[in-house]
Amino acid sequence: VVLNAKMRRPGVCGAAETLLIDKAAANTQLKPLVTMLLDAGCEVRGDADIQGADARVKPVSDEDWGTEYEDAIISAKLVNGLDDAIAHIERYGSHHTDAIVTEDAKAAEKFLNEVDSAIVLHNASTQFADGGEFGFGAEIGIATGKFHARGPVGAEQLTSFKYRVHGTGQTRP
Repeated sequence: VVLNAKMRRPGVCGAAETLLIDKAAANTQLKPLVTMLLDAGCEVRGDADIQGADARVKPVSDEDWGTEYEDAIISAKLVNGLDDAIAHIERYGSHHTDAIVTEDAKAAEKFLNEVDSAIVLHNASTQFADGGEFGFGAEIGIATGKFHARGPVGAEQLTSFKYRVHGTGQTRP
């Protein structure tokens, strides 16, 4: 899911730009995730914890956390649980598309409820953030923000939706 979310099409609005890993899962998940991304040609930027997983990881800057690279680059960070992850997303995220990969149903539900993004996914790639995938036909433009309507608007255009997607590991070909 992580590899697909970043590398399927790194220049689209639904591409993953930051990877947050719970410190409680770091012993089993950190090195495999970082190595997988690096081996696929993705530049990984992280702090000392992330750099410790692989010597190829480049140092992260404060600017990286809010950057939409639209390229094969991802910033990575260890977080102290779900609340820390949600706070990071609220501070630095675009409020467009965010995903959680977990077997913990309660954590997933909290994430889906509390992350203020247009599309939130559980156990599915962020690459599903696409008008065609949601049954709206072909996309006619790209936006990386939560709200898309511009110009003269009526009540319909002032309505914002939050799409909650539940998956079991789906990726987009």
